Amino acid sequence: MIDKQVPVIGGNSFEGLKRLNEYGAEYWSARDLQPLLGYSQWRRFEQAIERAILSCQESGNEPDHHFAGAGKMVELGSGSTREVPDFHLSRFACYLIAQNGDPRKPEIAQAQKYFAVQTRRQELSDRLAADVERLELRKQTAEEFKALSHAAQHAGVQNRMFGVFHDAGYKGLYGGLGRDAIKERKGIPEKDNLMDRMNATELAANQFRMTQTRDKLAREAVRDQQQAIRTHEQVGREVREAIRRIGGDPPELIPPAEHIKEVEKRVKQATPKLELADRHATGLLGGKGEKT
Repeated sequence: MIDKQVPVIGGNSFEGLKRLNEYGAEYWSARDLQPLLGYSQWRRFEQAIERAILSCQESGNEPDHHFAGAGKMVELGSGSTREVPDFHLSRFACYLIAQNGDPRKPEIAQAQKYFAVQTRRQELSDRLAADVERLELRKQTAEEFKALSHAAQHAGVQNRMFGVFHDAGYKGLYGGLGRDAIKERKGIPEKDNLMDRMNATELAANQFRMTQTRDKLAREAVRDQQQAIRTHEQVGREVREAIRRIGGDPPELIPPAEHIKEVEKRVKQATPKLELADRHATGLLGGKGEKT
């Protein structure tokens, strides 16, 4: 994945430029990184570094742990050498430089794609990560509900009986409670979609119920309406029993979650703080410093 996604210039790739310092921490020379990210002038690249340092500070991390001023000896045309300014950069610093680089450069765009996979989890707080997980599960259950409805129709369930068919699955999973009874027990307003008020655990249980019912209808070639309804309730009961065996709470006892629309709004408005794991937070200090 690294070789395909990171720019390669003169046989060098991002990982190929990595070095180790006296603390055993990985670092990159800014002078080495400069051409890899499409910069021909140090002055322009240094401006990107300065923006990255500011981003590091604003994200709640210590810039000194990730950007260390240094000198680099370069060979002049006359054969002599001289020292030029340089920086030693942590992996996180390289990520920030890519984020603050010139977006018109294809090398910057390529590097941003590479770092996005590595840093996405670090950008998300625990709360935001849970929100994103729940949003994804809600999307999946909506798709699975449509797929199950299609499978039920193929199994002989008539349109006017779809409500009964879907309620049978709820009754199996929720100990005899149908959709309306579940909402009443949990105090969920009648206008709310029940799945919009399920947390991630409850959504996952219902998604599993629906996928297993769909597969069972197809596997057993069910073509009878009543048999399809019974199959859905049976699968619901078996999922409920599996939850009981592993010590989980029955779904009817799970409190209603915040409405999914509020979660979606919060995720869209969030400006995540870049929370680094300890070994990344100390950056160039290789775990010998303290996270600020």
